[in-house]
Amino acid sequence: MTPPAYVPGHGLLKDRAVVITAAAGAGIGGAVARRCLEEGARVVVSDAHERRLAASALELEKEFGAGRVASLPCDVTDEDQVRALYGLALQRYGRIDVAVNNAGLGGTAELADMTDEQWTRVLDVTLNGTMRCTRAALRIMRGQGAGVIVNNASVIGWRAQKGQSHYAAAKAGVMALTRCAALEAAAFGVRINAVSPSLAMHPHLVKVTSEDLLDELTRREAFGRHAEPWEVANVIVFLASDYSSYMTGEVVSVSSQHP
Repeated sequence: MTPPAYVPGHGLLKDRAVVITAAAGAGIGGAVARRCLEEGARVVVSDAHERRLAASALELEKEFGAGRVASLPCDVTDEDQVRALYGLALQRYGRIDVAVNNAGLGGTAELADMTDEQWTRVLDVTLNGTMRCTRAALRIMRGQGAGVIVNNASVIGWRAQKGQSHYAAAKAGVMALTRCAALEAAAFGVRINAVSPSLAMHPHLVKVTSEDLLDELTRREAFGRHAEPWEVANVIVFLASDYSSYMTGEVVSVSSQHP
């Protein structure tokens, strides 16, 4: 089955300031940046890959205007870099309306053969990094009395898959973090939700996942195809917009996968 036609923007995030991690390249983060700009937002994009980030930011600036795009390299395992990212957003736009915490790191290793370094690295980027970025956003949004945070989890936080115990534990942690932080943030007018994609294909995923596994995961999808990154981005934009104003602490599956 072929993907549906691309959905045009409707001004859902007009004039809002959005910070997006892991936003370089053609994956979900890059699709979120483009989708937010199409919906009228101003963005700060970040990524740990400096050259790829610079290329992505330049492309977005050419299309949407330099006044609506800022960028800063950020390794979400480094607290100083996370603070610098949010400081840039405040300096550039005066406030932060939306934070999309997309940074994550996967890998394949069965637990009996997994090293401490493999486990710790995935947890530090995927779970601790999301915590650091959520915390930084909350400290700003609390003073504003408003804001939205959207975290990127995964269906693997619910479903078992061999070789993925570190990534699954991290993504399940992102879900729990989202729910607990949302209860705390509600008191000062901030909403926190998460998306949980199944299989969104992009070039980086192809490089780190075997063709056989990708074929198997695709066959499990009811539509018989993988999601396009922009289809996940659409749900993130929905959660960032006023259309989801009564939702907080929710994890929304972006999947057609059956058990």
